[in-house]
Amino acid sequence: MNSIRVRYTIAVGVLFLMILTVVGALVSLGVRNTVAADLNEDMRLTIVDWATEMRPGHIPSPKPNARAKYLQLVDSKGRVVVSNAAAAGKPPLSTIRPSHDNRLQDTKSCPSWESGRCLLVTILRLDDSAASTLFGGEPHYVYAGTMEPPALAMRYLEAGIVAAVLFASATAAWSTWMVVGRTLQPVRAISTKMRKAAESDLNLRVPEPPGNDEIAEFARTSNIYLDRLEKAVRAQRRFASMASHELRSPVAALRTQLEEALLYPEDADLRLTLQHTLRSTERLEAIIDDLLAYTRVTGALPAAYEPLDLAELVEFEVTALPRYGTEVRLRVVDRPIVLGSRIQLCRVLTNLLANARRHARSRIDVTVEQYGGQAVVSVHDDGAGIAPEDRERVFDTFVRLREAQLLDPGGTGLGLAISRETCQAHGGSLTVADDPVGARFVLRLPLPEPAPKDEHAG
Repeated sequence: MNSIRVRYTIAVGVLFLMILTVVGALVSLGVRNTVAADLNEDMRLTIVDWATEMRPGHIPSPKPNARAKYLQLVDSKGRVVVSNAAAAGKPPLSTIRPSHDNRLQDTKSCPSWESGRCLLVTILRLDDSAASTLFGGEPHYVYAGTMEPPALAMRYLEAGIVAAVLFASATAAWSTWMVVGRTLQPVRAISTKMRKAAESDLNLRVPEPPGNDEIAEFARTSNIYLDRLEKAVRAQRRFASMASHELRSPVAALRTQLEEALLYPEDADLRLTLQHTLRSTERLEAIIDDLLAYTRVTGALPAAYEPLDLAELVEFEVTALPRYGTEVRLRVVDRPIVLGSRIQLCRVLTNLLANARRHARSRIDVTVEQYGGQAVVSVHDDGAGIAPEDRERVFDTFVRLREAQLLDPGGTGLGLAISRETCQAHGGSLTVADDPVGARFVLRLPLPEPAPKDEHAG
């Protein structure tokens, strides 16, 4: 979190520094140009006022003027002809001599007699008619100069702008640091809780800030994730514990049988031993197959589901049953179409029919219908039935009721668990319904929503 905070702070600080530096440079340049232009304009007015007072044979001394400190009239040889009191005895303010094409020029001069200070100087070349009338055609130049203002000479303006830019950039960076830190505080709390939950206690939940912003949504999503993770871990631990217990029994039986055959070879019946080990191996194989099937169902994705005629699947599974044994009566009321995996749904129907055949006394009734937006398959046997308190337990992994153990000693106790997981993965359910005689398993699957009609069709 701190790295994000630092990155945002640095990024905003640098961005402000760059933008404000450009703005400050433009402001400084604009202010300098404006001040210099105003001073040069004042000196041009002063020069024009003095030049208009010049007459043949009479060049008046310039009057004191606040707009220009120094005024000089210089001939073509660089000699000062007339000046005001401030410029008396001083050399020309500049060595620049404007040409015919550019008679008025502004410049900057730093004479030695000003102790290192500089002057802003404006120079006017008198036009040819004035030079001819006043000086017999010899070019003459009027110089006006004033001291460069401290704001321009001493860089006070730039120093102030630099200080303002640094202060504004630092303020923006500090504000970003505070805002990002405050914004990320709930995220930091969520991250801390998630870390603790992942390391030690999945019962922990992250704090949910009020509102419907992205952080609140992130907190709610995190809690949903932790809920599912806790359930998954709990189920995995329980499943692993029961699986190890169920696998231990046939493995232990195999080991015992083989050890007895090795320890007492003269007393062992090799054929009988092989038969026992084969049965233990078959049970072990059945448990492993069911475990793999259960794992595939719980981790399956609905991406490969396809439209299926549920009545057709039921008819196929009923037809595939052995002809001998309990009578199976099939009643197809509707032919609902569902989205699902053909292999997985066929396995569910196979498990339900096999379970009914084990417990039925004389017949099995199978019904396919459509009700309330759902496809419904009912498998009813006329056996001993299931007690109300056991109607949920039969769907737990490795749970086998006493009657089931007697009727099928080699069962794994995973068939109904796999069937329910499959139905739930398809968005449906598998339950045991009330019935006065026997057990009735009811499978429900949602019907796909009809495709929206094309308004432009027809």
